[in-house]
Amino acid sequence: MAAAKGGWCLCELLRFFYSLFLPGLTVCGTLCVCLFVILWGIRLLLQKKKESVSTSKNGKKQTVVAFFHPYCNAGGGGERVLWCALRALQKKYPEAVYVVYTGDVDVSGQQILEGAFQRFNIKLTHPVKFVFLRKRYLVEDSLYPHFTLLGQSLGSIFLGWEALMQCVPDVYIDSMGYAFTLPLFKYLGGCHVGSYVHYPTISTDMLSVVKNQNVGFNNAAFITRNPFLSKLKLIYYYLFAFIYGLVGSCSDVVMVNSSWTLNHILSLWKVGNCTNIVYPPCDVQTFLDIPLREKKTTPGHLLVSVGQFRPEKNHPLQIKAFAKLLNKKVAEPLPSLKLVLIGGCRNQDDELRVNQLRRLSEDLGIQEDVEFKINIPFDELKHYLSEATIGLHTMWNEHFGIGVVECMAAGTIILAHNSGGPKLDIVIPHQREITGFLAESEEDYAETMVHILSMSEEKRLQIRSNARASVSRFSDQEFELAFLSSVENLLK
Repeated sequence: MAAAKGGWCLCELLRFFYSLFLPGLTVCGTLCVCLFVILWGIRLLLQKKKESVSTSKNGKKQTVVAFFHPYCNAGGGGERVLWCALRALQKKYPEAVYVVYTGDVDVSGQQILEGAFQRFNIKLTHPVKFVFLRKRYLVEDSLYPHFTLLGQSLGSIFLGWEALMQCVPDVYIDSMGYAFTLPLFKYLGGCHVGSYVHYPTISTDMLSVVKNQNVGFNNAAFITRNPFLSKLKLIYYYLFAFIYGLVGSCSDVVMVNSSWTLNHILSLWKVGNCTNIVYPPCDVQTFLDIPLREKKTTPGHLLVSVGQFRPEKNHPLQIKAFAKLLNKKVAEPLPSLKLVLIGGCRNQDDELRVNQLRRLSEDLGIQEDVEFKINIPFDELKHYLSEATIGLHTMWNEHFGIGVVECMAAGTIILAHNSGGPKLDIVIPHQREITGFLAESEEDYAETMVHILSMSEEKRLQIRSNARASVSRFSDQEFELAFLSSVENLLK
C-alpha cells in the first residue's frame, strides 16, 4: 500500500513538472528573443555612431583605431608599449584617427603626451583623441577585497561599456589586459579586436599554487590551512579560467610579451593561429651609451634592484639574500658592499611596503648597507646602473622583465629569478656565451653573488659584453616591426 502511494506521488510530481515544461520553455524562448532583439538594436545604434566618428569633415571615411588603457599616464613598462605602438601605427597609417580610452581624468590630454615624452622620450607625429572614463574605480583591486579577479573583470565590462558609448572604433586594441572587454567591442561594437597581453589575468601557475596549498601573495595562509576553502578557491579559479579563455578567444589578433606569457595564453585562450610574441620595447640604446668599464668610481661594489614596490616583486628575498652575503663576507675577503633598491611607489600600500622593508633591514642588522630610492628621475637611475656591479631581480614567474633588460644594457651583471621571462627569453646564452645568472632561494642568490664578486675584472667584463650584445632584440625598432606585422590584419 505504501509502495503504491509512493509511486502515485512520484507520478503526480512528474506530471506537475511536465505541465510546467512547455510554459517554461515558451517564457525562456521569449526572453531569449527579446534579449537578441535588444542586443541587435544596440549594435545597429552603435554602428550609426561608428559611421559618424569615422567620417571626417570632408566626408571621407577614416579608420578609427582605439587603445583601451585606463592607466595610460602611469609611466610604467606597459605605458611604454602603448606609446611605441601608437608611434609605429602613426608612421605607417598617418591617415587613421587614433583614440586612447583612459581613466586619468585629473590631467589633460596634452599633459599625458608631455608625460610620455618626459618619461620615455616618445613624441607622437599626429594628434591623439583621449576619451576620459569616469568609472575607472570599478577596476581598482582595492574595491574587491574578496573575489578580486572576478570583481575587476566584471568592473572592466562596465568600464568598457562607458568607453564604447563615447566612441565606437573600427579597430579596438586592449593594451592593458582587460580581456572581458573584447566581446563587448567585437559583437556589439562590430570592431576588429586585438590584445597585447603583458600578464594573463589568471595562469596555470596560479592554479597550481592553490591546488598545492602553497602560501603566496594571492593565496592567503588561512586558505592554505583549510582544505575545504582551498577546494572552493580551486573551483572558483577553474571556472574563472574557463570564462577567461572564452572571452580571450574573441581576439582576432593576440600579441604576448614573452615565451612564458605565450605558453599560458595558448593554454587558456587556444588561439595559436593568431598569437605572436612581440617583445616589449626597451630603451636599450640609452643604457648602451654608458661606457663599458669596470665600476671603479666608488669604493667596493654596488648592488642594485630596479622594480616597482609591488608584493610580487619579492623585495624581502633580496634583502635576506644580501644579509646572507654580508655574513659570508665576514669569513671571506670581500670588499665593502651596498644594496640600493630603486623603484616606484604607486600608492599608500606601496609606501607601507617600503617601510616594512626598512624594518626588515633593521631586524637583520644591515640598515646601514641598504638604501631605498623612491620615484627617482631617469638620470639618477642611469647613474646607479652605471656604477653597479650586480643587478638583482627576484620576482617568481616575471612575465618579461624590462628592468632585467635595462640592467644588462647598462653593463650590470644580472642575477634574476630562475623562472618566467628572465629564464626563457632574456638571461639566455648569446652565441653560446653566458649573459647573466639565475637563482631561486636566499642561499642560491647569496652564493651566486659571492661567485660574481670573486670573479676577475676581465671575466666580469666579458659577461657584461655578452649581455649587451644580446639585448638589441628588445629595442624600439624590433618592437615596431613585430607589432606592425601582427596588427596589419586588423587594419585591412
